[in-house]
Amino acid sequence: MHVRRVVTGLSAEGRSTVVADGAVPRAHDFAAIPGFSNVTVWSTPTGASLNDATVDRTGEISTLLAEPAGTTFFIVRFPPEAAMGAIDPIAAGEELARELPGLAESFDVERPGFHATPSIDHVVILEGELWLELEEGPETLLRQGDVVIQNGTWHAWHNRSNQPAVIAAISLGVAPE
Repeated sequence: MHVRRVVTGLSAEGRSTVVADGAVPRAHDFAAIPGFSNVTVWSTPTGASLNDATVDRTGEISTLLAEPAGTTFFIVRFPPEAAMGAIDPIAAGEELARELPGLAESFDVERPGFHATPSIDHVVILEGELWLELEEGPETLLRQGDVVIQNGTWHAWHNRSNQPAVIAAISLGVAPE
């Protein structure tokens, strides 16, 4: 999935300007999970300031999980579950671990798709529809324009439609309890 990222900052004269305009360096279309894509758009560390706000850390971070009081901004495309076919769980697990470090380890191997992270995630459905599954209660259908505030709870996303679904999310890292 191609995403153009425009980053603003200050010129040498202290005036607003575009400091970067181009493709996101950390984007991956998964081979082992056809149709699944992740784009890590931006990451800010704990204690970020406007002086270093234009420093692109996305290619260097060792985990996609946001640091406490840091952020990670990402876009994910979910293929329709029916279109995915048979997935090799070993190949998928290896690719997830390589491409989504930190996040891949947050999944529960006993409950496919379920994961929890030490973050408050602000999620917007950009395209399509997804079902949000939690540990209790009925699943919730989410459509384009809907927003989820995911407060570090166990959850899974399901695309039961016949079209891809795309979300954008900003994760705010919090201290684990």
